[in-house]
Amino acid sequence: MNDATQRAVPDRLEGRWTSYLKSWETLLVAVAVFVFVINALSSPYFLNAWNLSDATFNFTEKAMIAMAMALLIISGEIDLSVAAIIALASTAMGVALQYGAGTPELVLVGLLVGLLCGAFNGWLVTGLGLPSIVVTIGTMSLFRGIAYIILGDQAFTGYPPSFAWFGQGYVWWVISFELVLFAAIALVFGILLHWTSFGRTVYAIGNNPTGALFSGVRVGRTKFILFLMTGLMSGIAAICLTARLGSTRPSIAFGWELEVVTMVVLGGVSILGGSGGIPGVVLAAIIMGLVTFGFGLANVPGIVMSIFVGLLLITVIGAPMLWQRLRERSA
Repeated sequence: MNDATQRAVPDRLEGRWTSYLKSWETLLVAVAVFVFVINALSSPYFLNAWNLSDATFNFTEKAMIAMAMALLIISGEIDLSVAAIIALASTAMGVALQYGAGTPELVLVGLLVGLLCGAFNGWLVTGLGLPSIVVTIGTMSLFRGIAYIILGDQAFTGYPPSFAWFGQGYVWWVISFELVLFAAIALVFGILLHWTSFGRTVYAIGNNPTGALFSGVRVGRTKFILFLMTGLMSGIAAICLTARLGSTRPSIAFGWELEVVTMVVLGGVSILGGSGGIPGVVLAAIIMGLVTFGFGLANVPGIVMSIFVGLLLITVIGAPMLWQRLRERSA
């Protein structure tokens, strides 16, 4: 057996490990560990098991939406109305509550409103051929505007304890229902994107929609399904958030669309579409949750977090493009 044959497998394994070490996900793991250590050193309360459990509420609801948003952005589209869908779904649940709806009916209303909003966005984009960024900026104002018209300065309260469990309940010890739900959704979307033909179709559309269309891919239908998924995840997030807060206001989840998009892009999904994955989005969500919780323990004002998220979004979008241009000039 010659040397080439003997070294075939080790070289392949070495190349695989090298690619893992150089991956964006590995960098995110390092950042997550760094943020965790900094928080632990900065506050004596951080390592408390219940405090760490509370920290998960800073990202689970947003991360549920980010899973679906990741697929949508990979396909070359975007939905900026997700936070407004939460507001409208929460308002619809509040209205249903006033008419005596119980927990099953409230959950059904939240899911249906999310699906209907996603279907409306999908129809405008795939049916009428309108740009998704323009459409969803418009529906962002439309959906939240309807919530303000219904509620005004009022709030819906009095949700039943069985409904509150979706946002406040624990499955075991410090493991909340929301955290378990987030993990399950991440697993489902991870399998869907990375292990199914539907996921390969999403990548194909994001890389070359025209080529995918001529290859027999039903581009419009696939994108419509992705908008439905994003709306559905927004409806689920609305259920969890409303149950956790115990009330509905038209300003609920205000500004969440920026944080959701930041999670997706920080997770390694190209804002131009065609690349990215679910593991990176999960890690990015955890990082943002740790940072938010650390800021809270340090009594940092909320506006500072907004500034941080904005700067982070600009950085993760601009840095790769700037690096590519520098490489092209030096070549």
